Amino acid sequence: MKRVLHTLFFSGLVFSALAQETPQANLPRIKLQAGMHQIDTQVAQTPDQRSMGLMFRKEMPLHEGMLFVFEQPAKQCFWMKNTLLPLTAAFVGDDGTIVNLVDMKPQTTDSHCSEKPVRFVLEMNQGWFAKKGLKAGSRLIGVVFKP
Repeated sequence: MKRVLHTLFFSGLVFSALAQETPQANLPRIKLQAGMHQIDTQVAQTPDQRSMGLMFRKEMPLHEGMLFVFEQPAKQCFWMKNTLLPLTAAFVGDDGTIVNLVDMKPQTTDSHCSEKPVRFVLEMNQGWFAKKGLKAGSRLIGVVFKP
């Protein structure tokens, strides 16, 4: 009996470790618009979804991103631990206005923060915003933003 319990416990640890190294899937999706550009975003809205973010993802289509939604505006800070893709984070106000953009290097624990309190952070492939001419002050449109 003791051996069976030990085996089950060890198997659970291995399964748990393996599960933590796979990207999250099946998050809700919404469309955002940035000028004439449409973005297909996965929405991370629970603490667990936000903490996992885009970790372990090996690729992301060009017009896809992840929108992190927080309950209250606050200074939001992100890092790239276990994140394999170079990303740009757009810190976004309630009305969809980009407060600031930060390029983030993969697999680092450097902290990247919003310049003002925000409830939304949109992560895209690094350089996406620059290639589209979007910068601080540009506006995103979507159902989550107040007009």
